[in-house]
Amino acid sequence: MSAFNTPNPSTQPAPQHQGQQQTAAADPMSFGFDIWRQLAYTDPIEPLPKGLDAWWHASTGRIKHAQRGASRLVRFAGQVCSASEQLKDLRGKALREAIAESHAVFRRGRDGPAAQVRAFALIREAALRTLSMEPYPVQIAAGKGLTERRFVELATGEGKTLVGALPAVIAGWRGRGCHVLTVNDYLAERDAELMRPLYEFCGLRAAAVTEAMAPGERRQAYAADITYCTNKSVTADYLRDRLALGRLTGLTDALLARRVRQNGGRSLRGRPDALVMRSLDTAIVDEADSILIDESVTPLIISTESGDAERLASFASAADLAKKLEEGTHFTVNKTHREIDFTRRGRDELAKLCDGLDGYWQGARLREELVNQALSARHLFLLDRHYVIDDGKIVIVDESTGRLMPDRSWRAGLHQAVEAKEGLEITSPKDTLARISFQRFFRGYRRLSGMSGTGWEARHELWQNYKLVTTRLPTHRPCIRKQLPERVFPTLEAKHAALIADLQAVHAEGRPVLVGTRSVASSEQISKLLEALKLPHQVLNAVRHEEEAQIVSKAGQRNAITVATNMAGRGTDIKLGTGVAKLGGLHVICAERNDSRRIDRQLFGRAGRQGDPGSAVVYSSYEDTLIKRYATRLTRSFYGPHSPLSKRAFDLAQRRAQHLGRQQRKQVMRMDDQLNEQLGFAGREH
Repeated sequence: MSAFNTPNPSTQPAPQHQGQQQTAAADPMSFGFDIWRQLAYTDPIEPLPKGLDAWWHASTGRIKHAQRGASRLVRFAGQVCSASEQLKDLRGKALREAIAESHAVFRRGRDGPAAQVRAFALIREAALRTLSMEPYPVQIAAGKGLTERRFVELATGEGKTLVGALPAVIAGWRGRGCHVLTVNDYLAERDAELMRPLYEFCGLRAAAVTEAMAPGERRQAYAADITYCTNKSVTADYLRDRLALGRLTGLTDALLARRVRQNGGRSLRGRPDALVMRSLDTAIVDEADSILIDESVTPLIISTESGDAERLASFASAADLAKKLEEGTHFTVNKTHREIDFTRRGRDELAKLCDGLDGYWQGARLREELVNQALSARHLFLLDRHYVIDDGKIVIVDESTGRLMPDRSWRAGLHQAVEAKEGLEITSPKDTLARISFQRFFRGYRRLSGMSGTGWEARHELWQNYKLVTTRLPTHRPCIRKQLPERVFPTLEAKHAALIADLQAVHAEGRPVLVGTRSVASSEQISKLLEALKLPHQVLNAVRHEEEAQIVSKAGQRNAITVATNMAGRGTDIKLGTGVAKLGGLHVICAERNDSRRIDRQLFGRAGRQGDPGSAVVYSSYEDTLIKRYATRLTRSFYGPHSPLSKRAFDLAQRRAQHLGRQQRKQVMRMDDQLNEQLGFAGREH
């Protein structure tokens, strides 16, 4: 499990920024935000239901998903389009006055159905006049769904940036702040700047929070009506503010609220500027299945270096000891659950190897834990799949997105174990000051909603963990992408041979081809096969990411061949070149199934966007990671590569992978709830 390690804010100098202007109106202290900003952090996070309550909660979710509600949202969009036609003749001043009236209605909390229709109609007309973008019915339906705290599945290419702005205006009018979550700082700044004319026309202020900002700038950004930020930034700022509250972070939320109120709402360390955030009221999450599901168990940790020299030296010693142990004799490897288990013979052998060593190696439990980490690094964490080496440092690769995560490190000494395995300089382990998982943090919002091109497969989990009802909306234009039958091969070599033959045939037609792989190593292997055939191509992976924008911009051109990891599978808009649509559009080849079908669907979604033609096909082999890790022996033997039902083996393996992922996330959430209860029981009010 990976974690963000954020340095101790008290030991890091704040970046210096020049030319920043601060007005009294923008200063959150000037209108009393300090009190309710702190109180906002004290809303209790409801624990997961248990027993019969859990059964009833799950049953309620199934009923709600069966009702869906898409048709009602589409009818609402039709009413908005009709109402907006009556606004076409309004002059700019009259439209602004109408918007101000609607703003006042929502600020007072008197927004009924008629007010909702009029508000969306006004926002639609404002978007047309300020952005030259008129939201079409599907976008309006999606925006309405987000105001109802839903997870909206909207097909790729439907314009989610504009969709997110519609409910953001509504939330801004309510006056409690709105966070729009994106996947990186670039998108946060881009989307805030792109939508700024619309927000200003609607009487709202928008800002973006990025990693480089100083605390004062962050406070100004969070004080805006609408704040664009990443899940990492907002969670880290939440933890820093909790640390600013001092030793009271060990109390339950209810006790913390009591102490803050007793202190009159003032910062508990006597500094009025100790905190940067305001309420966790409304969050609109883009690519929500990635953030709320795939990354949900990732804990964000604020830490400081431990400075333990003896512990630092133990990682290198553990790596040397791990080389002397034999798999099967001294330990077993469970690749499905990613676990290392010592045998009795292995424990005895390790005790003999540690005879004469002192310190950490005298205790059986501690030495086994250290060597277990070293064995995990050797057998379960692979170079160019789980991490890469960049400038002499271990950089984790996000398996679901294929992107580098230089600000993350594995916890509990695993990161140092991987460094020792690769013979790199071992970094100092960290001592945790504060931590929270993303799924627990997002459950703290009063109004949570999300959107993505995929999510229906995770609808039950989204309901159980976040009380989000998933709604699938139709496409603005019919999807004409051809989904070709999956092709299954007994060996990796046979699969690659057929894949290259397919690629050559499509390339000869002049169509662009996108080959999606699971790992850096796989993308480099396919690249070598193409180089041997002297086929010009571009490679996009965690190692070759510097020219991402340039590579993506050319991926839809005639005769283009692009080999990419999951970096090109989410949030990437590949536009077709001139005349490519007539040839059949983009052809997507999935070189290997992912653990989740949602990730496969994201890759397929690069083709056939907004009614464009395209095609997609999956190539699988019985030497793929998915089948080796998750398929049982019975499944592999019964649905063998030569069976007409061979595709069934991959379906079962993928279902098992998704089930194990759900169980892991549920267990982490239970641990979060238990930890909060234990800290609350142990905490003191004074």
